[in-house]
Amino acid sequence: MIQGIDRSLFAGTVDAASQTAKPADVQKEFSAFLKDALNKVNEQQIQADQLTEKLVKGENVDLHQVMIAAQKASISLQLTLEVRNKVIETYQEMMRMQI
Repeated sequence: MIQGIDRSLFAGTVDAASQTAKPADVQKEFSAFLKDALNKVNEQQIQADQLTEKLVKGENVDLHQVMIAAQKASISLQLTLEVRNKVIETYQEMMRMQI
């Protein structure tokens, strides 16, 4: 997930330098990026839940894979929450600015 963020940020910088983008277009791209990132976090949560269910049912699942999937899902969710907190903090700081 972090690698995707890095690539998209650099790609956006190159595109912005070569041509001017309308704010509506940038907003749509940013919205699509956030939606995609949240979908990936959700997919990781679902995968971890499915592997955990298989382990509980006694199916042939490697315990290491279950733990790795659970940790990936947990870290992704923590990153998402931290990004959300920073966005909210930035918004609140902007609202406190005097014009």
